[in-house]
This record gives sequence, structure tokens and C-alpha cells, in this order.
Amino acid sequence: MHRGRSVIVRTTDTGEALESVRINNGVDSLAAVMARAGEAPEVVLEATYGWYWAVDALQAVGADVHLAHPLGVKMFELRRVTNDFRDAADLADLLRMGRLLQAWIAPPPTRELRELVRHRAKLVALRSGCKCEVHAVLAKLGVQVPMSDLFAERGLDLLGRVAAPAPYVARIQSLQRLIDVLDEEVDLFAGLARGRLAAHPDYQAVQTVPGIGPVLAAVFLAEIGDVHRFPGPEQLTSWAGLTPKHRESDTHLHRGHITKQGSKLTRWAAIESVHRVGPHTSVGALRERVGARRGKNIGVVAAARRQLEHVY
Repeated sequence: MHRGRSVIVRTTDTGEALESVRINNGVDSLAAVMARAGEAPEVVLEATYGWYWAVDALQAVGADVHLAHPLGVKMFELRRVTNDFRDAADLADLLRMGRLLQAWIAPPPTRELRELVRHRAKLVALRSGCKCEVHAVLAKLGVQVPMSDLFAERGLDLLGRVAAPAPYVARIQSLQRLIDVLDEEVDLFAGLARGRLAAHPDYQAVQTVPGIGPVLAAVFLAEIGDVHRFPGPEQLTSWAGLTPKHRESDTHLHRGHITKQGSKLTRWAAIESVHRVGPHTSVGALRERVGARRGKNIGVVAAARRQLEHVY
């Protein structure tokens, strides 16, 4: 799949090629090709840019859709010659041989919730960038910031008293206006997510875990989706990239840093929630105990892994 066009390769269950075609992306053009594939065909596509519409269109015509995990198709990059038709045929071969590494196809309600949660996270990142730019301007001017929060009452008073050439002041004022707008948008999307989850029992249950409030609970529910797709908490923490790398060959074994493969937002939420708990809680005690022995960061990650097990 690409933004404007896609390649479809149709084969038998023994690998015999039946058709190879390139189409302009659209529900009608995709359905026209699928009509030649018979009833309930097995279809595999890459989890690439904008796959939502294609999965919905395929499921609407009765196809059994499989989403190829990006890490499962890395081997194709090792070939000297590659093109879309060969890549599509390789996906079909992996599916028919039962060797396809699949990603979870989230249902439409979960995808809609993710849109709200992820957009809020993007807005927060933009707001943080604007705040960093204000600090950068003050640094150029040699202005010291004695307070911990420059954008609280005392900090805003400092910004209002900055004596500097007009371009610097104009930039600071512009950034302040952007921050005010982003504050409103962040609150808006946080409210939209809370509204969708208000009556959700899992949303209330997750918030009983120390350190998890309405915002982090919404992140967990949106990113994890159906928790029953994981056999146990160990699989959930592995999916979130909070488990160490494991490299073993013959008698050699190396366990490194966490993989960081999976939902970046889930990892952030787990780590953020750990920072909010005191040492009197089980997670906080683990954070302090491991941190004292192996360093603060490792302690936080170990506690985040335990926190995600509590979420499960």
C-alpha cells in the first residue's frame, strides 16, 4: 500500500499466481478486485500508512483480513532487488505457510478513542516545544529563571518584565499565545476522551491503581484495547517494550536494555504513573529498592513494568 496506489497479488493456497494488479486507492477499486477472489478470501496487508480504510473495505466484502507486523517483513529488505509485486507475493507466501507475524486489528471504537488520546499527546508535545523555545529565548538574553515553573504566576510575571529588543519580546509573546491555544485544545481532547469512557467499567477500574488518573487511564484503554488478547501480564509488558532484549546462541546469553518495541504511549503512561506514587506503595517500594541497587532509571523501568502488570 502507498498513499495513492496499491499493488494486489492474488495466489492459490499452494502459491500459484493468479493475478497481479496495481490500483488507484479507493473502496470501489479495491472491491472490484476482491470480487474476483471468491467468497471469504484470506487477505494480508502491511500495517503501513493509512491502513484503516483498506481493512474496513476488505472486511465489508467478507474478507478474512490479516495485518502484517512491520517487524515481520524486515527480511525482505535484505534482497538485492525488490519491488511492490515481489513484496506482496512474499506476504501471501508467509500467510499461506503460517509464518506471518501479525499485528492486532483494533476495532473501530478503539481506533476512534486512539485518535483522541494520541492527538492530545501530540498537542502536549507541541506545547512542550513552545515552552522550551521560551526558555531558549531567555537563555539568549541571559535571563535567569529562579522558579521551577516558568508558566505559573511568578514565571508569567517574570516574562512580562523582560527587557529585550522588540524581536525577542515579540517571539516570547507569540509563543505565549500559542501555549494558551494549546492549553485549550489539550483540555478539549482530554474531555472528549473522558466523555467516551465515562460509563466504561475498565476505565474506573484502572484508576484504582495508585498513580493512574483519568488521563493515563484513557491512554491505557486506548492503546491496549482488548486486554484479553494477551494470555497474561508478561505478554502485555513485552508488547509494550518494557522487557529486556534476549540474545542467545549456543552457550552465550546476553540480556540487554528494554526493547522499546511496541506502544510508545503505553510505555510513557506506565513510567509517568510510577513517578506519581510514593515509596509506601508496592510499586514505589520496588522503584526505590531497585533504584538504590542499579540506578534510578532502571528502578523506574522495573516499577513501570510492575505497574503495567497491575493494569492487566
